[in-house]
Amino acid sequence: MDSITHLFLGGAIAAAIAPAKHRRAALLAGAALNTLPDLDSLFIALLTDDPVSLMTIHRSFSHSLFVLPLLGWMIWWLCKRRGKRVAESPVRWFWAIQLTLLAHPLLDAFTVYGTQLLWPLHTPPVMWSSLFIIDPVYTLWMLAGCVVAWFARERLLAQRALLAGLALSTAYLGWSLLAKSMVDREADRALAAMGLAGAPRFSVPMPLNTLLWRVVAMTPQGYVIGDRSLVADHGAMKFQGHGSNVQALAEARDIPAVRELAWFNHGFMRARVVDGELVLSDLRMGLEPDYNFSFVVAGREGQQWRSIPPRQVQAAYRAPVAQGKLEEALAALWHRIWHSPEIVPVDAPTDSVDLLPSAPA
Repeated sequence: MDSITHLFLGGAIAAAIAPAKHRRAALLAGAALNTLPDLDSLFIALLTDDPVSLMTIHRSFSHSLFVLPLLGWMIWWLCKRRGKRVAESPVRWFWAIQLTLLAHPLLDAFTVYGTQLLWPLHTPPVMWSSLFIIDPVYTLWMLAGCVVAWFARERLLAQRALLAGLALSTAYLGWSLLAKSMVDREADRALAAMGLAGAPRFSVPMPLNTLLWRVVAMTPQGYVIGDRSLVADHGAMKFQGHGSNVQALAEARDIPAVRELAWFNHGFMRARVVDGELVLSDLRMGLEPDYNFSFVVAGREGQQWRSIPPRQVQAAYRAPVAQGKLEEALAALWHRIWHSPEIVPVDAPTDSVDLLPSAPA
């Protein structure tokens, strides 16, 4: 999740657990502690400039449920020895520190980027993908609780505001999982009718909300994409096919960067050959045809692919955003939540997925 959300989540948890007379200090300490795991990016950048590694190592050791309890214990032990507040109420502060730290990776796992909760076990990142990385509806309640607690200090109102903020935000998490299950159910029905029952697929909310969702399913020739508004859409979900150079991807599967990305994104990626180079795009983040994370990972050498130092390709959509068109994009998103598309996208044929768009050259 975004840094602002982590600040208020950590502040709310710590201030709700710590003694009332330590409330303001707990708000600040919790905000710092819940932000701490994301500082791994600074250390990773000192170790490598490989963009693939920068992506896949983030949210690993610093977000591990095996590592953070030990780190929390060390912080608590040092503060108890040197800090007056923690020494006055060691039990409450122990749990405030531990739960504030652990809340960070657990919340991150609700996004599609994924979080390596079980590092150093080499399991794929956990991605429950029921929240967009920035969701003001989730953050608002904790922000309000922290603001009230800052001014109310030791009064009962502060504790009630913090607990209410945490309860409402947690309820919103529950709603996001329910909304995701409704979208997944409709997607599975539509994909089965297209002959894609059991195809690898994921669903993710569109920016800033949990009412409009995008579903991507992999096919032998590429992938299909559909969107679903829980407010406006009724009937069968519609998908549109897109090609991927699956042959090039298969030929280059043993290249380290290809293996690393396939593990990290669960195989949800598009392959293209551009000027004799293999470009892989993570389908989980971004919108067709531009994706947030695209990497050049290999070069053609005769009939073989050879590994090259990976480099990241900037998404084309960032230029219009920089040119002040963000408001237009948000307006279109808001309109889509409340209205079905006027032009229905073409279904993938029901009799054969072979008729989906072929892989690009």
